[in-house]
Amino acid sequence: MKKRHQQKLIFLSLVMVFLWNMPLLSLAQLPDQLFGFPVFYAYVFLVWAILIMVVFGILKKHHE
Repeated sequence: MKKRHQQKLIFLSLVMVFLWNMPLLSLAQLPDQLFGFPVFYAYVFLVWAILIMVVFGILKKHHE
């Protein structure tokens, strides 16, 4: 794996630690719902899904 891709994945990991840190998670703990799901669950799963797509894009570029 190229050093540039490793740096991107490390940076992405740090961003995810920040996004899943308690102060930001507590902002998502609202009594409202988003598409029928509590905002907290929607936030966690949407951030997780975006993480998977970005990692897939980075790793796909690595194999090209």
